[in-house]
Amino acid sequence: MNLKASVWLTEPSSAAVDIAKIAGYEIVVLDVEHGLFDLAAMDWIIPFIRSRGMKVIVKVLGPERGPIQQALDFGANAVAIPHIESAEHAARVCGYAKFPPLGDRSFAGGRTSNYVGFTDEWVKEQDSEYQCFPMIEDGSAFDSIDEILALDCVDGIFIGPSDLSLRRERGAYSVTEEDLDDIRYLARAAQKVNKPWILPAWSEAEQRLAIEENAAVVILNMQYGALLQGFTNALDKFKKFGLEEKK
Repeated sequence: MNLKASVWLTEPSSAAVDIAKIAGYEIVVLDVEHGLFDLAAMDWIIPFIRSRGMKVIVKVLGPERGPIQQALDFGANAVAIPHIESAEHAARVCGYAKFPPLGDRSFAGGRTSNYVGFTDEWVKEQDSEYQCFPMIEDGSAFDSIDEILALDCVDGIFIGPSDLSLRRERGAYSVTEEDLDDIRYLARAAQKVNKPWILPAWSEAEQRLAIEENAAVVILNMQYGALLQGFTNALDKFKKFGLEEKK
């Protein structure tokens, strides 16, 4: 698979999207679950990102019909669905991202259908080109990974290492060998059935694993983290410069 780099946004910002494009990112993840995106913001930022030639993955508010369908109706290329608990749960919830008979998504005559009706060909295109990634961040989902990946309504998986570490009783995520082993196990399960997997990878260890295990998408930076890093680096350099000048 061709590994693509992504940036993670927590609040809507056209400047952040433009900067990501300038920097060379190909995909933007919108964290609706924990972020500041309301429906009005999603309605403009999703087509804005796509107009810049980048793809959009929306990490939706929760494992429910409404948030999943809204993200896709606004034009998201993919949805990442948090807190999937089992294969049975994934079959029902991920089904909201696919039209019948594959799933149970409801049709909306809006942006995705050019504000008109639809055809059987359009339905097939939506189901094949617009993807659904259950997030593997619960211990029960980890234990059911093969059954989850076997579902036709599941296009791949989005790994959530922080919650997975907590829910597998290792405490706060710290990129231990056990954490990396869990990620590797999930990655290989996805590769076994030729489905893509996505990883937020802030550290070199995670990024190396993503490359070695053929991740489809690696998320390299968070909006707030990038701001903090930029502000901190500038201040640290100034302080160092000031000390050197006083010598």
